[in-house]
Amino acid sequence: MPRASVRARTLAGKGPSEKRVSGEGRTRRAIVKLLKTEGAMDSAGLAARLRVTPMAVRQHLYALQRERLVSAEERPVPLGRPAKYWQLTRDADRLFPDAYAELSVALIDAVGDAFGTAGVQRLLQARLARQQIDYRARIGPSASLERKLQQLARVRTEEGYMAEVKADGPGTFLFIENHCPICAAATACQGFCATELDLFRATLGPGVSVERAEHILAGDRRCAYRVAPLRVPRGRVRT
Repeated sequence: MPRASVRARTLAGKGPSEKRVSGEGRTRRAIVKLLKTEGAMDSAGLAARLRVTPMAVRQHLYALQRERLVSAEERPVPLGRPAKYWQLTRDADRLFPDAYAELSVALIDAVGDAFGTAGVQRLLQARLARQQIDYRARIGPSASLERKLQQLARVRTEEGYMAEVKADGPGTFLFIENHCPICAAATACQGFCATELDLFRATLGPGVSVERAEHILAGDRRCAYRVAPLRVPRGRVRT
């Protein structure tokens, strides 16, 4: 079996059946998920979240480092030696859904070759229209903004985006996608990102502001959107 397949199977909990190996796989999978959703963390923080000892976490981190799935950087602390903060590498992307990356890019290139930029744009708009119909059927139009966001996060998580919602002030939320399963396609054709912003705005309704705050393609570790009800200026009546 290729070495990459062995690594993926271990993290997926599909390696040898011995309890010790199975336990190691679960812990490493949990570490990878935390680093994906929370960003860089030190071993003490990981240990507290996983309820294991810092030494045990460090052993798993060093194993993941040997597989080139994590890297560490030292950060100063108020007292004592600098602390090591661990983060996922680009090699770790293969542990998460990629939505047939190579096929998607090849199809985009083929559409561009056959129909030009206008053809690619029509393809994106057709995809957007289908998504809008699907999302409207699954997200209640009369629900509160927070409820709509929670429903949207569930739908997007099912699609591989590892989505979550966090409060960001009174009446304001961050809609976060910790993974992009179409990253390769979006890199090849950034119209995907533009239409997804249109999709969120259409899904959440005309009285809601949706602005991108973080973007994986811009070098951020995740995509995040700041969502809030539109403010109506005093003296004006919303029509």
